[in-house]
Amino acid sequence: MPSPKAVANSGLITKQSKYTVEETIERFEAAIKSKASSGWVIFSRLDHGAAAKNAGQEMRPRTVIIFGNPQGGTTPMTKSATLAIDLPMKALVWQDDQDKVWLTYNSSEYAAKQIYPRHGLSLSDDATKMLGQFLAEASDLSAQ
Repeated sequence: MPSPKAVANSGLITKQSKYTVEETIERFEAAIKSKASSGWVIFSRLDHGAAAKNAGQEMRPRTVIIFGNPQGGTTPMTKSATLAIDLPMKALVWQDDQDKVWLTYNSSEYAAKQIYPRHGLSLSDDATKMLGQFLAEASDLSAQ
């Protein structure tokens, strides 16, 4: 795994999980679904390990969970169609060579300083803070 400083500078937040890959995925999805009344949904999962196996190759578990909030994401996406390349959000659950399980996602600050501006949009300080709190809570429920 890259050094914590390198990861922090990349806009990624990575937390070690005390659960298996599948348990971490289930816990993350449950945390997102628990906020369904606020508009949060799980759109899909991408299992890179299974795809590698189907291609006759091996890869440690790597599953991307695609999630978002259409109530919050639709308006900015209608203002800039290219935002759809970066939204919905993604979280990666993965296992390293020492069998440790990790959860990685983009920080809300990265979204505010990199993702939205590259599409000519901005994310307010309040929205950035609320998103950061939401992601911290969901990831803590998933990994700790």
